[in-house]
Amino acid sequence: MSIPPYPPEGLLVDGHVHVFKQDMPLIPNPRHNPDYSFTVEDLIAAMDKHGVRYAAIAAASPWGDYNDYVIESIRGNPRLRGTIITQPSIERVVLDQMDRDGIVGVRLPFISMKELPDLDSWDYRKFLRRLVDLDWHVHLHIDGPRLPQVLPYLEKSGVKIVIDHIGRPDPVKGTASEGFRAMVESVEKGRTWVKLSGAYRLGDYALGCAQELCRRVGYDKMLWASDCPFVGGEKDTDYRRAIDWLKLAIPDEHARRQVYGANGLAFYFT
Repeated sequence: MSIPPYPPEGLLVDGHVHVFKQDMPLIPNPRHNPDYSFTVEDLIAAMDKHGVRYAAIAAASPWGDYNDYVIESIRGNPRLRGTIITQPSIERVVLDQMDRDGIVGVRLPFISMKELPDLDSWDYRKFLRRLVDLDWHVHLHIDGPRLPQVLPYLEKSGVKIVIDHIGRPDPVKGTASEGFRAMVESVEKGRTWVKLSGAYRLGDYALGCAQELCRRVGYDKMLWASDCPFVGGEKDTDYRRAIDWLKLAIPDEHARRQVYGANGLAFYFT
């Protein structure tokens, strides 16, 4: 298997990409309904073009718990890891097989839920304990104002937490919002990471939020991610711009190289 050479940015580990086929079954009323496919072959080609060495495939909410293609895509590929979407009732034996296939976490697509699930219920407490036992993480996809509602329960469980898209801070209050403060405090506790991704989805305030987050907590828990193929925002960005955006967020080259690659390599692949 060919491995791309390091680009000028150094080691690139993409913490958030998607793969899908147009004929995959969609959940009712999905947030997005792509009219194209983006296969694992397309992903590898995009990675090779931009010098990306490794990537983590994030389960995407339009396909719910149809994780089949994600698992098929990562199985036996040392350059890829993945997360799934699932109900908390899933049995440990199923998770064990997914673990062998290269799955490393569960995405919680709470952003699309009108009412959040009870994370203190028996089903979720049991589920989160199983993730802890597997050394998996929860990949939290939620709007920033609701972070304070869920982070205490996740922190109590002991599971590793990865917060999506800079925490999707409140666009009005930004870094002064309760959600942003809750994210900062969670990172400081030591088992929470944040993806510096999705700026094209958030707007102009994203850059300032990313810079302030790094100023407060440093770089050890920051993960770079592209969100390729940018579903719903294909005209707003591309892979090159996703790479270059981090140079604006983290001007210091040494810290930026850590976030581009070393953090993601340690988190997803070791």
